[in-house]
Amino acid sequence: MRKLLFIVFVFGFCSSIQAQKYSKEVLDSMYVIVQNTQQKLAKPKHIKIMAVGDIMMGTDFPNDSYLPPKGKGPFDDVNAVLKQADILFGNLEGTLTDEGENAKRCSDPSKCYSFRSPEYFGKYLEETGFDVMSIANNHIGDFGEIGIKNTSKTLEKHNIAYAGVFAQPSTIFEKDGITYGFCAFAPNKDCIKIHNLTNAKKIVTELKQKVDIVIVSFHGGAEGLKYTHVPRKTERFYGEDRGDVYRFAHTMIDAGADIIIGHGPHVSRAFEVYKNKFIAYSLGNFCTYSRFNLRGIKGYAPIAEIDIDTDGNFIKGKLHSAKQIDEVYPFMDEKKGALQEIKSLTEEDFPESKLIFEDDGSFTQQKE
Repeated sequence: MRKLLFIVFVFGFCSSIQAQKYSKEVLDSMYVIVQNTQQKLAKPKHIKIMAVGDIMMGTDFPNDSYLPPKGKGPFDDVNAVLKQADILFGNLEGTLTDEGENAKRCSDPSKCYSFRSPEYFGKYLEETGFDVMSIANNHIGDFGEIGIKNTSKTLEKHNIAYAGVFAQPSTIFEKDGITYGFCAFAPNKDCIKIHNLTNAKKIVTELKQKVDIVIVSFHGGAEGLKYTHVPRKTERFYGEDRGDVYRFAHTMIDAGADIIIGHGPHVSRAFEVYKNKFIAYSLGNFCTYSRFNLRGIKGYAPIAEIDIDTDGNFIKGKLHSAKQIDEVYPFMDEKKGALQEIKSLTEEDFPESKLIFEDDGSFTQQKE
């Protein structure tokens, strides 16, 4: 219809100069030029990406006592912030499946940390506006192949892009005229490996050739209160190689990534800007109901708001401080614990980034 109206307009406008001279091929070409110009003008000049850490909204394994009471949504108390995002990211720490047997060997199921959230929980993610999620982590395989398959189906049903497992190493999606590529990595057996930098670079390079913005997620690093700092070397935890997250993040940006979002340690870690690209080394726990240790800094639930331009370069950011306590979904923290923690870690671990944090959580990069 638009094409027909355009052609009618051109013929009407040019009638005084013998519009019959214009061939159909010329008119089609003019239409394409105008359409491409309109699309470029419609694209935003900057993009607000919001990212959070681990999400496990409740599990019915080993029994229903680990599910929250009905009536309150997981994100009700933080939705006012999350809904401001152009693109909203989270790490799905577990499965969304109504079937599947526990894949872990546990003599006592009550001490077996396997996460099986009911599939209907997917509606909460869609209602809040999650656009893309990582499923590359140590819990995606908790209920075997059927758990991975059903998680993927559930996310697709709710129009949420995802990646990080062998069946889906990467994905491409479009929103508001911008095309995004996303890939995710972890050290775990069901996931695209964080250790294989050659393969990771290949995935990122191929995405960069097809999309406007490349988002990379990783699940890596040692876990717990002793591991809040980024060591710039390979980290081992319980004998497992958890990756060199510093080297990984820089290598992915060198390969074409525009923003890196990390999680896995269950605590917050520093921010860095490298070659004008933003890195969050860990966003800790965000919405982890009941089965997680949320004492002290483990209860901080930061929301990273990052403004980038359409070339993927960092413009500015804001750290929204939320928190959790046991069996209570995330809520905004007036004391801003997450802000204070990440500000301190960033100043200690990456002083060269020259990130300046304000009391309201906003931060910018000090220029030379």
